[in-house]
Amino acid sequence: MDRPIAEVARISGVTARTLRHYDEIGLLPPARIGANGHRYYEEHQLLLLQQILVLRALGLGLPEIGRILAEQVDEVEALRGHHRRLLAERDRLEALAGTVARTIADLEQSRKDGTAMTAINRPENLFEGIQPSQYEESLHAFPEHAEEVARRVATMTSEDVEAGQRERTAQMVRLAELMAAGLLADAEPVQAEIDAQYRALTELRAVSAEEYRAIGRSCVDNDAWRAAYETIAPGLAAYQRDAIEAYAATRLS
Repeated sequence: MDRPIAEVARISGVTARTLRHYDEIGLLPPARIGANGHRYYEEHQLLLLQQILVLRALGLGLPEIGRILAEQVDEVEALRGHHRRLLAERDRLEALAGTVARTIADLEQSRKDGTAMTAINRPENLFEGIQPSQYEESLHAFPEHAEEVARRVATMTSEDVEAGQRERTAQMVRLAELMAAGLLADAEPVQAEIDAQYRALTELRAVSAEEYRAIGRSCVDNDAWRAAYETIAPGLAAYQRDAIEAYAATRLS
């Protein structure tokens, strides 16, 4: 029995727009296209979609997923390979959870002692275990930017994604070091870091002063973003917000 694209979108959680994109790039053609122009999917396509979503959850880009699907011969063997990858991802997530748990313990001890936690946590990659799709979801308040991020991620390999995550962690650590040194949010070294971040954003699309301010506020208001900043250093989320506000006021107004 074939299923229309709307039903496949509903049961898989993938938007019809994404399914059409997968068809357009040859990753997941439908079983047939009806006289009404609608796409219909059968069991084989649903199994392929499952594999695509598993590989996306593991952080692979669409080009790499296409290569994997083209090379696989037996679906059972392919699923065994995906299962091994998922187990490895589970181990990475457990390691990440351990890092966060240690940070929580340090913060709780600091508060118990009544002394500030001055050490900066320097994780090799703070975003290990966080997939691009999860990052895109955190941008729901900025739909145009989220769309550009999704388009860029779709062309990236897993190595590209990893490099981007490491650079984002490095940016946050550098900002934490400036904060620990006692520099105000509008100090020139801090503003130079914010300028680099802003230029990276505008490589995707133009970002207005007000939108950049809103992104800065999200560093505090968005639970996922705030947790990432606070994992590196307490107060870093607000410091980033204030630095962006100063940058928007002096350089974008």
